[in-house]
Parts: sequence; structure tokens; C-alpha cells
Amino acid sequence: MNIQWQGVFPAVTTKLKPDFSLDLDAIRHGLERLIENGVSGVVMMGMVGENAQLSPEEKLEVLRTAVQTVAGRVPVISGVAETGTARVVAFAQEAARIGVDGLMVFPGLTYKSDGRETVAFYREVARASALPILLYNNPRGYGVDLTPDLVAELLEEPTIVAIKEESYDTTRVTDLITRFGDRLAVVCGVDDLILESAALGVTGWVSGMANALPRASVDLLKLAVEGDYVRARKLYAALTPLYHLDTVVKLVQHIKLAEHLITGSAETVKPPRLDLAGAERERTIAITKQTLADLSALGY
Repeated sequence: MNIQWQGVFPAVTTKLKPDFSLDLDAIRHGLERLIENGVSGVVMMGMVGENAQLSPEEKLEVLRTAVQTVAGRVPVISGVAETGTARVVAFAQEAARIGVDGLMVFPGLTYKSDGRETVAFYREVARASALPILLYNNPRGYGVDLTPDLVAELLEEPTIVAIKEESYDTTRVTDLITRFGDRLAVVCGVDDLILESAALGVTGWVSGMANALPRASVDLLKLAVEGDYVRARKLYAALTPLYHLDTVVKLVQHIKLAEHLITGSAETVKPPRLDLAGAERERTIAITKQTLADLSALGY
């Protein structure tokens, strides 16, 4: 499938049973809900999907379930997050055999590579399969910054076609679009910078909180891309308190709790993460409820 990298691509939560095993029925139901609400694609096992906490067998089972459930209606992107280049290459090749449409590739986990090492890593992954690659640039989270100069080297690889920009610096969006034009799709990776990014020309968004509120998120990006900023700002104002929770260390717990409150899906996370508790949990509940009330006032 030719991926356009336009619209909302939720970084899908991995639904779990109380014993921390995969809840495949809940994963299927969640995917159906996202598609019904107009998302343009799904990203399985990003950070929000708890990639690093899943076993190799669980990761492949998630992919098989997603490919079978989605059945070609939207692109299925697989997160690729491993500690060694050989493991990344092997996983990319297996994901291609399963039938995913693209890869979102993290830098090598646990090691802060320098520029030469980063380029060598991504080059090898890019040559491992024919799948299109979305670079994952999150220097806050992983210590590796895919600067425009490094990206220029990586674009010598034809399978590298997009970047999830999560440096929290909106000037980077303009620099990438200006420098690389149509050769590189710049995708927003920060929920509470989506309107700003869209104003600068971004048309695609990998979103965490779209798990909880897919329809409103799809509408927000559509309004922004169409230039209807009066309506977009009103919707963004209602959503931003919840979107802020996508940018903190416990984003997975916050997203799963919000999704639980709205859809009833389990908020269970894999250790070492623990479910939210006490005042922290109550605050997220309060923000979610207020967001729902504000959206209701806007007709949602």
C-alpha cells in the first residue's frame, strides 16, 4: 500500500489482560473503533504501544492481529525498537513477511549513538526490506537527534520517506520542509504541537491521545489543513489539556486511562510501568472528564 502520510495515525495502545498477556479481542475492537472514526493509518507498537516491554513473540502476534483486522483498509505501520542493529534488521524483515505497510524505526535503544553511528544504523535498516520507513526523531526520549544534516545523508536511501518530528522545536518543521520538500514527509509526533505544526505545513500526525478521542483528533487536523483556524483553535483549546499528557514520562498510563474512561478498555500496562494511582490518577480522570464536557459543548 502506498502510504500518503496524511491524516491521523494513532500510536495504538497494546491492550492487555490482568495477567499482562495480550488481549487480542480488545486489540481488534480498538482498531475497528479507530478506523470507524476516520484515522488514516495505525502505528502498532510505538512507545505508546509498549514496544520495549513486549516479548519478540508478542510483537509478532500484535502485527499479525493488526494486519488481519485492518485488512487493507488503512496502512499498518510497525514500530521497530531494538537494542542492536541485527535485531532491528531481523524484525524489519519479519514484519515485511507478516504484511505490514511500513516501519517507524526508533534509534538503537539504550545507546546514544553519534552521527556516524546513527547514519550507519538507519542505512542498514533501510536496506533490510523494501518497506517505507518513518524515522522516529525523539531526542528527549532517546538521546539521538536526527538533525537536518543527518537526514540529508539518510535520504540517499530510497526507502526512507518520512520523519516523525518530536524534537519539540517547531523551527525544525520549517527547516525540514524547506530543505527537503516533497522528498520527505514531515509528520507531527507531539500532540500538543499539532496545530502549530499544521500551520507550518504538516499534514500527518502520529498521535497518542487519538486512541482516546479519534474523531475529534481527525477533525482537528482536517480543520487545520483546510486553514479553518477559528474553528481549529476552539477545538484545540478543548483538547490541549488532555494532549499535554502525551508529552510526559507516564504518557502510556495517561493515554490508557483516558481510553479506559471513554471506551471501557483496560488501563493495564506492562511492568516496570504501573497503573496510575492516587492523586495522579484522579488528576487524569478530572482532565478527561473536563475534556469530554468541553467537547460536548462543541457538539461532540
